[in-house]
Amino acid sequence: MPRFLLRRAGTALLVMLGTTFVTFLLARVVPANPAVSYLGPKARPDEIARIEAQLGLDQPLPYQYGRYLWDLLRGDWGTSIGTKLPVTDEMFGRLPATLELLLIAMLLACLIGVALGVVAAARQNRFLDHLIRLLAIGGVSVPAFWLGLLLQVFVFGGLGLFELTGRLDPDLEFTDPLREITGFHLVDALLTGHLTALSDAAAHLVLPALTLAAYPIGVIARMTRASMLEILAADHIRAARAYGLRERIVHWRIALRGALPPTTTVAGLTLAYSLTGTFFVEVVFNWPGLGLFASTALLNMDYPVIMGITLFGAAGYVLVNLIVDLVQARLDPRVRLS
Repeated sequence: MPRFLLRRAGTALLVMLGTTFVTFLLARVVPANPAVSYLGPKARPDEIARIEAQLGLDQPLPYQYGRYLWDLLRGDWGTSIGTKLPVTDEMFGRLPATLELLLIAMLLACLIGVALGVVAAARQNRFLDHLIRLLAIGGVSVPAFWLGLLLQVFVFGGLGLFELTGRLDPDLEFTDPLREITGFHLVDALLTGHLTALSDAAAHLVLPALTLAAYPIGVIARMTRASMLEILAADHIRAARAYGLRERIVHWRIALRGALPPTTTVAGLTLAYSLTGTFFVEVVFNWPGLGLFASTALLNMDYPVIMGITLFGAAGYVLVNLIVDLVQARLDPRVRLS
């Protein structure tokens, strides 16, 4: 385990170093002056020169890159051009909203995807199997922003169910505001006993969480079905059936246990992919998280924010892959950490 973690730490360091280089280079290649964006279009040349010197933009690129790495190591990720606040403060202030949406979406994806995959494998080549496979392909193929708009039109607009945008009702924030402790509204509402805020936060979460979970549900369902079919053809499954065990026990306890390792790998990869998939969902549902913040930064050419969120996404992807390897080794004794 220590050697495995040490090797993975070295690999992660190389990945992060390459990410910093690529993001830094792209930020300098784009034909726009960050100093002008910082001051505004009517800034005087002397003011632009002063900001360029303050940001180090008048120095050679190798010096700028070295200074950028040194600032990262010190925890200084720069200052947002749009808000004039530290990038770390802006990011971590919005992080709970994104994590709450992401975790709820992945919880739904794992529960629904695994259940659909088991049912499809148990009903192989029957109507229910074909229907689930069709739904899985649809979940993978449909763009997140389009699915979000459909849910807004038909579920909220047509049926009047759940909420349209945001995390909480604006009226509730004025009449009976939720006291934030962790930044996760569901958790804070439970900790403070604010049942009205709890139900309102849950209603606001349903549509964006379903939109974000559509792709992982399709991938997890397909992988679970394929793994289950392979396990169901094994000798120990035939032996279990010969002993007279119920099909429900064979499918949900014995076969599913053997099918979980590859499903866990896919679930981890889709979780890392969903870190960037939240961008579209947060824009459609006006969700005040990292995705909406990153979209605004892209439109405003806010380079420090773009680079900071890119690095954060890369770090999250590396961390999720490490956790997946550890979980897979725990679920499957045949897997060795190497």
